[in-house]
Amino acid sequence: MSIKRRGNQTVVFQNPPVILAGYNVVGPKEGLGPLKDSFDMILADTYNGEKSWEKTEMKMLEMTMTKVAEKAKVPLESIDYNLAGDLLNQIISSNYAARQVGLPFIGLYGACSTMGLSTALGAMLIDGGFASKVLCSASSHHDTAERQYRLPTEQGSQRPMSAQWTVTGAGTILLADSGTGPKVTSATIGRILDYGETDANNMGAAMAPAVADTILNHCHDLQRTPDYYDLIISGDLGMIGLQLLLEVLKRSGLKLTNNVTDCGVLIYDTKQDVHAGGSGCGCSAVVLTGHILKKLQTKEINKVLLIGSGSLHSTVATQQGESIPAIGHAVAIEN
Repeated sequence: MSIKRRGNQTVVFQNPPVILAGYNVVGPKEGLGPLKDSFDMILADTYNGEKSWEKTEMKMLEMTMTKVAEKAKVPLESIDYNLAGDLLNQIISSNYAARQVGLPFIGLYGACSTMGLSTALGAMLIDGGFASKVLCSASSHHDTAERQYRLPTEQGSQRPMSAQWTVTGAGTILLADSGTGPKVTSATIGRILDYGETDANNMGAAMAPAVADTILNHCHDLQRTPDYYDLIISGDLGMIGLQLLLEVLKRSGLKLTNNVTDCGVLIYDTKQDVHAGGSGCGCSAVVLTGHILKKLQTKEINKVLLIGSGSLHSTVATQQGESIPAIGHAVAIEN
């Protein structure tokens, strides 16, 4: 067994990759939220001059991929791999953005866990000696997701209070084998769990057990307690999912402090009528590349565990009466 592997699900990097920079683009609603000062670009509207929301999402993601290289002062052509994913069928936002960027591309689908997944796999590529620089990205758009998963926004359908608001946003980090910045020190790849939740408007309830399972396995594999981290933050459980997560962890005997929160809870103000909070691949992507990275860079916090949470359902499966499988992928980021 490799010394990099710890326990059942965790790897510890011998040469932890460095986050050289992060870059994000968000929509106007996100730009009115509590984290507005941590975003690199805020769009004036949800189209941003494009003919469709899907084209807007592709452009947002492409922009983060190129701008993060500029921000890090790294030639784009020197980057070895481009890892990205989104919510749309056949991950078209990522595929078309990667077409424009022109780097060797690995498309990923982990639903809203994709930013955690891309970061974990990017770190593995670098620590394994297969790359020196990797882009790790994810994106979503409120209106593209609504059109695909639920109903056209033009219908004005009433949303239940358990529903979350898909973030319009894209985020990219640039990982490297050397340089200055916080490091990705370990990763815990999650298992798919399904406890029979069938309500696609209550994804927090579906995802909370999978996130809890990943946190518990991460702590067990590394023999750590939650207070090792200054911040433990899930991807997009929202307010309902976060409360369920805390309850599951408490019942599992894990001693928690007040360092556990959620990207979907932080990104919007409660007055913004988002019901249970934010969701979507872009949720954890923009919070990581903005809010979290800034706190690490200023040393306000030094150890973070980010758990990307994914609801792995589709309209096809839901319409056939299937329940919602979920997953959580964790990455530890430390100064």
